[in-house]
Amino acid sequence: MIRYRSLMIGIFLLLHCLTPSLFAKEKIGLGELDRLIKIHKPKKPVEGFDATVGAQKSVQLLAKGDPTVFSIPGFKAFGCSGCHQANDLLDLSANRMRQILQRLNSILPNLPPAPLKQFIIQSWSGELLQPWQFAHTTFDSVRISPGAILIDSRVYGNATHLHETLHLTQPFLGAANELEAYGLNIRSDPKFLILNFPYFSDTVTAYFFPRFPEILDRFFARPIRENLNIPKEVQWFLIPFDEENLTVLSNQIKKMEPLLKEVERLNRKFPIEAAYLGEQTRAMSLLLDIAAAKLLVLPDLKEFESEREEAFSILEQQFNKLDNTRLGYRIDRKREALMILTYKMKIKDSQKRLGLYFHFLKNKYIGPDGEVNLKVANVEDLKKFVQEKRVQIIRMMKSKYFTDIERQGAKTMLKSLP
Repeated sequence: MIRYRSLMIGIFLLLHCLTPSLFAKEKIGLGELDRLIKIHKPKKPVEGFDATVGAQKSVQLLAKGDPTVFSIPGFKAFGCSGCHQANDLLDLSANRMRQILQRLNSILPNLPPAPLKQFIIQSWSGELLQPWQFAHTTFDSVRISPGAILIDSRVYGNATHLHETLHLTQPFLGAANELEAYGLNIRSDPKFLILNFPYFSDTVTAYFFPRFPEILDRFFARPIRENLNIPKEVQWFLIPFDEENLTVLSNQIKKMEPLLKEVERLNRKFPIEAAYLGEQTRAMSLLLDIAAAKLLVLPDLKEFESEREEAFSILEQQFNKLDNTRLGYRIDRKREALMILTYKMKIKDSQKRLGLYFHFLKNKYIGPDGEVNLKVANVEDLKKFVQEKRVQIIRMMKSKYFTDIERQGAKTMLKSLP
């Protein structure tokens, strides 16, 4: 009887953790999700752990291109074999990624195929997958934790898998990559727009949904349970919210499609410059804001004709500061400039401050012909930025957990850098 019960529990956990398609229409409760995440939390590497040893399978996901190596390092060392069959996990991950590649191609058919050469289910946390990270794209590889697979398949509709797969197609690193990837996620659910509001809020508020700050306040004011293993973002996503306003947001996101496509174009045309400006300004939404300044009608600023020059000077001064790249600060220069407009120039209306900001962007980054030029004022600082990224990549390559596939991908990126 005990044996039979253990077998049933094992089958139940296997189905709930690893076959989301069977439960796609079933809503999961916080209690059940908490219990499942608790038994799939990242482990500490055990003595003598070898990250190259574990279950592995090579799968041809696309008709053309290299096969993908799916692996679960430490499958036995971390006790995964007590409840799961390795081949079942690998097959489910391969099937999921095959669907994700098809989905990405249907949304962005002009993208080159994602070079997914390796997919690692990582049961421990470390420098290549931090405890707070759901997943991480390295070089031709995706690393994801078992708990993240559970959340992604049962709550997020595999948005994390889609997000990381898009990263594989991007030529460089940085905030612009995250903006582009979250732009992919918001197309499927407006709650991703709310959860990742720093990337979208100013453009959404200025052009599409002026009440967006109010929605943010209400969404994040809802109480969550601190004693659960479930991340607070996942709880907010699961807790029912104002369906009427979510529908309005969904409709506005559809109207943002030209801007999202422009973000994708700019990030691929100016990958180094976009990454640098993202770090220099710490304005996560910069490419989207520039796209809005280019493609949308700018707000009327007739009443600010006399103050326009002073406002532009304040914005220019903030956008030219190098503290973030040279001193490692994390100061959002856009927020800093808008705050100065509020208290120094006494511009209390947030919509009017945003209007000045978008006029500034058009003046700074968009030429008379309407084309965007992501010009970098300090070329020496740009060179230093690229060199630091090279050093970071080389340091990452020295990790004992880095695989040969990742190391080869890192070498390829280093060769491509100017």
